[in-house]
Amino acid sequence: MEQITKRNEAVKDSKQTRMLCYQCQETAGNKGCTVSGMCGKVPEVANMQDLLIYVTKGLSAVTTKMREKKLAVDENVNHRVTFNLFTTITNANFDNESIKNRIKDTLLEKERLLKKLNDEDKEKLPEAALWNGDESEFEKKAKEVGIMDTENDNVRSLRSLITYGIKGIGAYSKHANALLKDNPEIDAFIQKALAATLRDDISVDNLVSLALEVGKNGVAVMQLLDKANTDAYGEPEITKVNIGVRKNPAILVSGHDLRDLEMLLEQTKGTGVDVYTHSEMLPACSYPAFKKYENFVGNYGNAWWQQKDEFEKFNGPILMTTNCIVPPKESYKDRLYTTGATGYPGCKHITGGYGEKKDFSEIIEHAKKCPPPTEIEKGEIYGGFAHEQVIKLADKIVDAVKSGAIKKFVVMAGCDGRAKSREYYTAFAKALPKDTVILTAGCAKYRYNKLDLGMIGDIPRVLDAGQCNDSYSLVVIAMKLKEAFGLDDINALPIIYNIAWYEQKAVLVLLALLSLGIKNIHLGPTLPAFLSPEVVDVLVDKFDIAGITTVENDMEIFFG
Repeated sequence: MEQITKRNEAVKDSKQTRMLCYQCQETAGNKGCTVSGMCGKVPEVANMQDLLIYVTKGLSAVTTKMREKKLAVDENVNHRVTFNLFTTITNANFDNESIKNRIKDTLLEKERLLKKLNDEDKEKLPEAALWNGDESEFEKKAKEVGIMDTENDNVRSLRSLITYGIKGIGAYSKHANALLKDNPEIDAFIQKALAATLRDDISVDNLVSLALEVGKNGVAVMQLLDKANTDAYGEPEITKVNIGVRKNPAILVSGHDLRDLEMLLEQTKGTGVDVYTHSEMLPACSYPAFKKYENFVGNYGNAWWQQKDEFEKFNGPILMTTNCIVPPKESYKDRLYTTGATGYPGCKHITGGYGEKKDFSEIIEHAKKCPPPTEIEKGEIYGGFAHEQVIKLADKIVDAVKSGAIKKFVVMAGCDGRAKSREYYTAFAKALPKDTVILTAGCAKYRYNKLDLGMIGDIPRVLDAGQCNDSYSLVVIAMKLKEAFGLDDINALPIIYNIAWYEQKAVLVLLALLSLGIKNIHLGPTLPAFLSPEVVDVLVDKFDIAGITTVENDMEIFFG
């Protein structure tokens, strides 16, 4: 609670600061970044991202009114909204000009759609739906529409929670859209929820309900993306992933977008250029469709925050398909390419819309001129424990639980980060009793997926379901175990939730779990800075949300 109070003290003076951003776990002092972002985001970019969210909410208010009037909303408009949301996620886009261009295009789209509404309908729209300034007004307007535009602390807190959760939905929707999969109901909800955050007459209780509805739609969008990925690339298989290197020049692919990886693998066939995954792209190594590529070697490196050292040693070009970008060193900046919603000033951006084939020839030719990767480790790690694979092991798992060989499952999904406090998760994994199994998804796994934690029978003690969006697999696994044990309450399962968070997709995963009625979730290494004390109290009272303490104390809490 003390960290929340400190955050409140910071935001009271925020109108005197150059920026205010507190959407990620590493926000300065767990209060808010006010001079520059801990992520490397400068105030100008932070403010333009605030304005992009504002105009996207305005566009969403227009489309929501159109749907009320039974007017059709084109899928390209839906894609614009989700792409805008993804652009503002932590560590995705640092390119101010590209963000300004998205603001301009969004305003043009909004003005086009406004013409479809009559004057009476327009009068009922919020100011964000009617504002249409030119670029010369952007900077001034951006400073008026940031976080502190909402004065009431609890309303501001809940609006932030909802907005950040919707950013997570937008990111996952964007990945599904890239595979030409859409869910119009999810898009309509995104826009309706964004529009609702503009209302001054919405109660705190209604905002809490809306936050849980964000979680419900989070489950739906993760299901959509899961099906999009498996329809395109097959069900992930239990796989031993190579973490060593070969002697060929290579390209490193980071982020989450499997469609970008597929296009790159197609274009590198027979070129003599190898391809490696990095960070959240690691789970791609377990999809059957990618295993047919002889130049697809394995995974290089660890979680996103170590990229400055690892990208330098990789020697070849790096393709950033989504967040997380760490501002690059000059030594490899010319080797860093962005695509999709990502961007960084001075780095080449590879364009391509939904359904279009991106041209990766430049990055491939660049790779041919580079030395092969420097080896940083050897060996193999397990992957591919998505829901279908674990369900195939269900009988063995149930038998192991009934026999006492497995006493508890520990969900340690979520994000990794730079903070020294995150060493807690490595120590926690090491300290777990030998009769526990870790269920993980997301880059948090890099804190323990290379530890020798052994097996329980022929079941590895770390079951890696995949990317952060594959937290859906953990939900499916929990539901299957609930069914297998004949339980009425998911909270009666022998499952502990000790989740690390960093950015907005993790906020969505948390809301998704809460929407399913899951309680006793421990969240760390800190509680979100954007939560007011009263909102924290609601989460504690309704869902028994808690933070983390020390490994020794938490072991007593979980296993005492």
